[in-house]
Amino acid sequence: MVQRDARGRIEVLTEANLPGIPRRQGKVRDIFDFGDTLLFVATDRLSAFDVVLADGIPHKGEVLTRISLFWFNRLSSILKNHVVESVVERYPEKLREHAQQLAGRSMLVRKTTPFPVECIVRGYLSGSGWKEYRQWRSVCGIPLPEGLKESSRLPEPIFTPSTKAEIGVHDENLSLDEAAKTLGEETAARLRDASISLYRAAAEYAETRGIIIADTKFEFGRDPGTGEIILIDEVLTPDSSRFWPADCYVPGRSQPSFDKQFVRDYLELIQWDKKPPAPRLPQEVIRQTSEKYVEAYERLVGSPLPA
Repeated sequence: MVQRDARGRIEVLTEANLPGIPRRQGKVRDIFDFGDTLLFVATDRLSAFDVVLADGIPHKGEVLTRISLFWFNRLSSILKNHVVESVVERYPEKLREHAQQLAGRSMLVRKTTPFPVECIVRGYLSGSGWKEYRQWRSVCGIPLPEGLKESSRLPEPIFTPSTKAEIGVHDENLSLDEAAKTLGEETAARLRDASISLYRAAAEYAETRGIIIADTKFEFGRDPGTGEIILIDEVLTPDSSRFWPADCYVPGRSQPSFDKQFVRDYLELIQWDKKPPAPRLPQEVIRQTSEKYVEAYERLVGSPLPA
């Protein structure tokens, strides 16, 4: 579905359509196969509680793409990534005719062999981690000190991998030993070390822009040509991370965030059973959610979202 503004520009894109090119769909992205490369198109779809909603969020796909590209570039000295091209004018000719759909929300990437785990790094105590800590004084089985509060900064970032589940199925936490059974000990250790290094560098920068990265999810793949481990998927976006405004941070409570929290709060308020189909969203919830995504981009990058 495409919604256009008064000048005919695409305002909301919930499904990319490139006739004749094989496509598969994730929760947010439409992925088109070009043999050695893939075209990632970030739509404006939004999922909550593992269900994709019918209403798109204006600018969301563009924000996710532009933030990912910002981080891929900034963190490339730590680890190579899969980005080949993101400027539509330099895409293959058969894609340029779809420029209106693709501009600002797409990237051509190298095809890799993804590792079957999500590499999560937590720097603060929140969400499911806080729930576990209250009962066991641990997060994903990793012991933590006594006396921490909700949203407390952890003494050191911790690596808590999980399974990579299909749409509609919840991920399951893994210990490092469990991840090593799937990946091999050396690879699991390399993914842990890379994840923590990337998180530290990103969190340090984000703090200078007034954002706390409480936790985030990385994905990695192996380049079939070189055998190298590289950073793939999206990276350090409001969809894959918990972003908090630093000027509002107070340990001991939940924090406001730059993501789909408005949507989650609304769905909890109306007591949705979290089974599809999801209810339609009020325009005010859509507007506020869009504004938070755009604010996250503008704070991080230091410039307005391109018109």
